[in-house]
Amino acid sequence: TVYHFAHIGNLRTYINEDILEKTLNYIGYNVKRVMNVTDVGHLSSDADTGEDKMLKGAKRENKSVLEIAEFYTNEFKKDCDKLNIKWPETVIPATSMIDEYIEFISKLEKEGYNVIPTANAAFLTMNREGIRTLAAEKLGLPTSRYKFAETREEFDAAIKEIGIPCVVKPIMSSSGHGQSTVKTEADIDNAWKEAQEGGRAGAGRVIVEGFVKFDYEITLLTVRHSGGTLFLNPIGHHQVDGDYRESWQPQAMSEVALAQAQDIAKKITDALGGYGIFGVELFVCGDNVIFSEVSPRPHDTGMVTMISQDLSEFALHARAILGLPIPSINFYRPSASKAIVVEGTSKEIIFSGLEDILSEENVQIRIFGKPEIKGHRRLGVILASDNSVEAALEKAERAYAKLKVEVL
Repeated sequence: TVYHFAHIGNLRTYINEDILEKTLNYIGYNVKRVMNVTDVGHLSSDADTGEDKMLKGAKRENKSVLEIAEFYTNEFKKDCDKLNIKWPETVIPATSMIDEYIEFISKLEKEGYNVIPTANAAFLTMNREGIRTLAAEKLGLPTSRYKFAETREEFDAAIKEIGIPCVVKPIMSSSGHGQSTVKTEADIDNAWKEAQEGGRAGAGRVIVEGFVKFDYEITLLTVRHSGGTLFLNPIGHHQVDGDYRESWQPQAMSEVALAQAQDIAKKITDALGGYGIFGVELFVCGDNVIFSEVSPRPHDTGMVTMISQDLSEFALHARAILGLPIPSINFYRPSASKAIVVEGTSKEIIFSGLEDILSEENVQIRIFGKPEIKGHRRLGVILASDNSVEAALEKAERAYAKLKVEVL
């Protein structure tokens, strides 16, 4: 993974491979060596959690992911040359093979393997261009105005056409990485820089979206299962820089808006196909609903379902993909969730105040057990229920105030 200089422990692996290749060639074998370069998507923890190492490197050095990958790939090659390690015949950056990965997954699906939810859904929902084209141009769903841009010149033209204010996002990213709002012309340079550094696949295409004036936004969790399609009560939520902070269920909305939201969710999930739970994100203004995005998996805002109903989003997803029946979903009472987001750098994190938190009725806390923190990270969630959404939110806030987190 080319996010920093290689150390001697890294290079030991390649010395061993080089000795093996040269030995096999010496005794008569025709060896072709192929090496992958992970230039995206390598998470910081050995447990495959945490921040993307390439994104961290880009932030550290104030460069784009593409620049980081190119620089440290070249430095690694120089190290190999110094150690007389033969450079492989074929070197393949991970980002250059995305189309091949999709083709491979599609082939497995055709051979009878079960891809959750479908190969097509996995591809489209990881790519804002794919899902927006499907929603707006193929299905005719209402969306914000948008333009895609590959270069800085195209980006500037897109900003001019869409107008200010607007929202800029990389084609591929998650949890708000690379996302920013252009409120004035002074924000344009930084928005381009953020999008280029925050994309999952490195620098490249971005989407410029017209600013949507909405009353509130919801996640409509939609379950496709063997018996049909079910909708959970709408979930309202609050985000900071595109990252979830708190959610509540149900979000109050008119019958007209709810019917329109369910219609949009049904159309987009039917088009994606497969079984499982989908987090359909929507903007609502009065009785009008606008499609935003969709995730083919349990949604962070949906963690509130762990206290609000008998089958959480995780239980529903498991039942759906296993082909098990879901005869009904029983909603208990208005509920809220509040993310536990912590700042710092450490592998030693201490939580205290749990006795005070859990002394209040209908309050729960889930600590995720993530092994380390670098920067800011969501380490758990507080759940609360009450007779109204407002009371549940206040209860979750009280519990959060009692929590103490030490980063040693």
